[in-house]
Amino acid sequence: MHTKARARTERHGRDFIARHGETVFNAAGRLQGDHAHTPLTRTGFAQAEEMGAALRAQLGARPKLTLWASPTGRALQTLAVIAEHLELDWHATRTDPRLVEIGMGGWGGRYYTDVIAEVGPVIDQESGLLSPAADGERYADIVTRVSGWLDDTNDDAGDRLVIMHGISSRVLRGVMTGAPELPGYGAPAAGGLPQGSVVVIARGVEHIVHRGRGGTRA
Repeated sequence: MHTKARARTERHGRDFIARHGETVFNAAGRLQGDHAHTPLTRTGFAQAEEMGAALRAQLGARPKLTLWASPTGRALQTLAVIAEHLELDWHATRTDPRLVEIGMGGWGGRYYTDVIAEVGPVIDQESGLLSPAADGERYADIVTRVSGWLDDTNDDAGDRLVIMHGISSRVLRGVMTGAPELPGYGAPAAGGLPQGSVVVIARGVEHIVHRGRGGTRA
């Protein structure tokens, strides 16, 4: 049975939510999870450039945005490029650990192929969601932390730009839009998008601003 949460229709302002660009872990096929610093590749920087250009086309120069990011290097690198396009001060960025990626536990940093050879598939073919190791983070815990961030920022004035990650952004977007809880995960999740993608959510409704051309692995 799919339980659908109530969409966050009363949230003030719009949220522009983006996935960071491709990293060296993504390119090598390694499980990245909540690793703090995995730098962008040249492809990742190109994806950040595309996101910045798309947001500049929609919002213009120096829009009234609060900049938010996961405190990981890859999110902050991506935001640095986007902020330059928007003529905003990257140094005004607010970071919050509740925006980080799913914790993969003992599988973090390992190659997908090695883990799959040991335990079988780690990506659900139907939902595209990633399964962590037994000591990794549960999806219900991601719901708790991203919901806490939403509660703390609900009444902020103006719009927000949020740079985060593949899995955690899907859960955040699912909470915000009232997506159904996926059986076996204990969490809602919006549809997956490639790296370098940006959506905007306003009054619980999501629209794609820019669809990236990157991969989908976290």
